[in-house]
Order: sequence, then C-alpha cells, then structure tokens
Amino acid sequence: MKRYGRNILRAVLTMAATLFCVCGCGAESGKTEDIIVLYTNDVHCAVDENIGYAGLAAYKKQMEAKTPYVTLVDCGDAIRGGAIGMVSKGEYPVQIMNRTGYDLAVLGNHEFDYGIERAAALLEEASAQYLGCNIRYLGDGENPLAGVKPYQIESYGDTDVAFVGVCTPENISSVTSSVFRDEAGQFVYDFYGEGDGASFYGQVQETVNTCREKGADYVIVLAHLGVDEDSAPFRSIDLIEHTDGVDAVLDGHSHSVIPCQIIKDKSGREVPLSSTGTGLAYIGQLTITSGGNLTTGLIVYPGKDEETAGYIREIQANFEEDLDRVAGHSEIPLSISSGTGVRLVRSRETSIGDFCADAYRAVSGADIGVLNGGGIRADLPAGEIICGDLIGVQPFGNTLCVAKVSGQDILDALEMANRAVQAEYSDGENAVGENGGFLQVSGITFTVDTTVASTVETDDNGMFVSCGNARRVKDVMVQQTDGSYALLDPRRTYTVASQDYLIKKGGDGLNMFMDKPLTVDEGMADYEILETYIRENLGGVIGKEYEKPQGRITVQ
Repeated sequence: MKRYGRNILRAVLTMAATLFCVCGCGAESGKTEDIIVLYTNDVHCAVDENIGYAGLAAYKKQMEAKTPYVTLVDCGDAIRGGAIGMVSKGEYPVQIMNRTGYDLAVLGNHEFDYGIERAAALLEEASAQYLGCNIRYLGDGENPLAGVKPYQIESYGDTDVAFVGVCTPENISSVTSSVFRDEAGQFVYDFYGEGDGASFYGQVQETVNTCREKGADYVIVLAHLGVDEDSAPFRSIDLIEHTDGVDAVLDGHSHSVIPCQIIKDKSGREVPLSSTGTGLAYIGQLTITSGGNLTTGLIVYPGKDEETAGYIREIQANFEEDLDRVAGHSEIPLSISSGTGVRLVRSRETSIGDFCADAYRAVSGADIGVLNGGGIRADLPAGEIICGDLIGVQPFGNTLCVAKVSGQDILDALEMANRAVQAEYSDGENAVGENGGFLQVSGITFTVDTTVASTVETDDNGMFVSCGNARRVKDVMVQQTDGSYALLDPRRTYTVASQDYLIKKGGDGLNMFMDKPLTVDEGMADYEILETYIRENLGGVIGKEYEKPQGRITVQ
C-alpha cells in the first residue's frame, strides 16, 4: 500500500506560512523518507548574489544527507537578466545550473529571448528536463522544442509525484513576437492564451487528469504565470481556481515572495501556492512527509558549496575583463525604485528611465526616445561606472532602431503603455498598476488621467488592436529643436528611437511601430548606447540633472 495517498493529504494538509532560516549544516538530524522538492524562480542570472547557486548546491547536499528523495526544480527566467547570460546567450547560466544539479525546469518568457533555435540548443545542453504542457506547435516542419515534455512523473519509493509544466500565455506579447513566427510572419507557437482562459485551463486540466490516470499520487504544477493583476486570466491564482486535482503550485514570473498562499480550486479544495521572489534571495522548499503532510516555505541559507563556487568563479573569469572596463562616472545614484524600495520603473517616470530614454534619443538623433520600463532592470551606483553596471541596467542585448511613425501611432503607444497605471503606485508595501510595457520617455511630456478607465483593446495574444475615444493620456507635447514644446500632431511624422524589441518585434504588445520605415535598423547594443551617451554626450559624467525625474510624465 502506498504511504502517500491523496486522501491522506486532504485530511492532514498543513501549510507553512512563514519564512524559515536554516543556519548551517546539521539544522535537523536523522534520516527520513520525506520527499523534498527544492524550487527557484526568476533567478535572472544572479549566479552568485544572495544565496547564489553555490548556496543552493550546499543546501541541496544537506537535504540529500537527510532523505534520498530530493528534487531540484526551476520555474523559469533563469538565463537572462545579467551580464553572464547576455555575454554567453544563456550558456553560462545553463552550465552552472547543470553543476548545481537541477532535475526539472520550466521555460519562462526570458528563456525565449535568444530565439527558438538558441532555446532549443540550450535545452539540449541542460541536464534538467524542461516541461511545458501548454506549448503548442502549429508549424509544418520539425518542432525545435520537441524535447519539452508536458509532464514528468518521478518515483520516490512507492510514491509517484507528477510534475506538470505550465508556461505563461503572455509569452506572445512579453517576448519579441517574431520569435514565435515563421519566415512568412505566421505564428507557429502559441500557449493556449486565447479568450477568457478556458482553453488554457482545459489544457492544464487534461494534463493533470492524464497524470492521475497514470497513477500519480501527487500532482505539482511548476508554473511561470505570476500573480500580477495585469496577467489575468492567466495568473497562477486563476489556474488553481479553474482546475482540480493539483496538490500545489510553484510559481514564477511576477517576482512575488509567497511562502504559502492558500487558494481554493474548482472543487473547493485548498491548494498551496508558493514563489521565491527573484535573484535567489530565497530557496523554496516543498516537503511531503512520510505521514502525508505537505508544506511549503522559503529558506534563507548562509552556507556555500565550494566546488560550485569555484566553478562559477572560473566562468566569471572568462568575461570579467570586458565587464570591468570603466564607462564613466555618476555624481548621483540612479534607481528603478522609490526610496522605500517600491519598484517604480514600470508605472512612473524615474530618473534612470529619463537617463536611458535620453541616451536612445541623443545617440540616434531621433525626435523622441521611448523605452519599456520592464527592460530597465537594475540601479546605477554613484561613483565609477563600469560596463558591467550598464549591462545590468539593460541586460537583454537588444539593439537600437529608429522608426518613422505618425503622431497617432505615438498616441496609441502611450495609451497602451499607460493602461494599467493607477493614481497611487503602491498599496503601502508593494507596487501596483505595473506594466512591463510602461514607457520611459525622452523628447515628450504628457499627463495620465487615472480617473479615465482604459479603453485599450488587445487581441488574444496581447497585441494592441484599438482604443476608444476616451483616452487616459492627455496633453502630449513634443520638444522642438530650440528646447520649447509644442502639441503633438497626430498627422505629422516623427522619428522614434527604441530597441528592436519594441520597434520591430512588437514587444509588450506595442505593435504600432512594426513594419514602419526604419532609419536605423538594429544598430549598437543596448548597453553600448548607454556607454556612448555617457562618453560622447555627457563628457563621461552623469550629472545632477538626473538626480530626480524631470517631470515628463504626470500622473493624476
């Protein structure tokens, strides 16, 4: 008779709702037959920050000394977001994950940033089995991602646990959409993201049912969905509420710190949801005890595995020389967050956003510079700035493009970008009203009236379609050559500088610039734009003019 029956779990389910601090080896004693699933998400190339992969490897070894049943999983966005990923196009992070001992993983949206063919090559190199039950290939030829399985059932003694992979349907709009198209421009991949989510829930439910039919005692969903309101109806919360038969959901995408949140599923059964935040600040741990209890919680662990740490140092030595090159000096720090640590760059004008957008406009000579807030990922320190710092700010390796667009296109882009903005940017603790496509701008000013409900309409892939007559964005002014400002003319043609991600590929659903005439087509890389601006336009010094946001975006 199997020890870990699903009915037993229902009867004695307990949840850990706090963070746990494990203070070194030997924190617990004695051998057990507990099943331990260690999980990470949204590491974003933080290979040696916070706990780091060396700390994770050490904690994994500690757990393996206590039970033979340890599995390490990742819930996406591991290989992009830092210099070590950009320089190697994801290869270095995959190699470090192999050394750390990952067993299973899910494709986050940033696993696609280097393109489908590159993603396929990295999956081939990865030791972990990648999962994704809602990746649908629509092409005629061979599927490069055929190695991704919908689920995997692992046996722990006489207990079977199914792991089901779920990718965010937002991939179509949050990743450069051309990644999922063929040469003719037709989509050859989708993620069941159409309509109200019914087909998405149905696909996951079908996979869960298959796992149960194959004898799984537990079903654990490894998801990259997140809990942001703007992601509905494709949040992990929505998934739980519209399915049944899932015992726990381990999540990523929204960078949320969730030790354990209880959500009732379609049948009214309580399901724990957990997520570790970002950057390996925590290790997630799901435990199924020999008595049938299931707990989730987040671990803070100070130890390091020296073999893994040494391996990371070897990889870092391969590119540190370029990263350490001095790019300039800053008189003030530039931050993506408020003074209290609330992220602003996805819902408000920021000084670092002004700096980046200015760089694109100045280096290109365009009328206007725009940059999605979701692509600005780190602060810049005061003092000496090295190239590695700039790569940290713009880590995705996008390239400069300048398009000739109409004033109406710009108005539509601003309306799309500000559709989620709220009157307050924080609920007192966390950011609200965020959208990765929120635009930091240069050469224009405008007001966002949050009393006007957004009338933006998007298609099933999150791409802009239209918006009504009631618009939130008002009083759009364009800077003239003499420094004065004049009202934007919807019929006039302007040059707009941004990244290929937005201009050519419709990133974040901002497709109104796609297929417009280009005066610059994939020029210098994003971090090179920042370095060039500092050196050639600012004389090597970021001055105090960037100490505060410059009043380009007013939210009322």
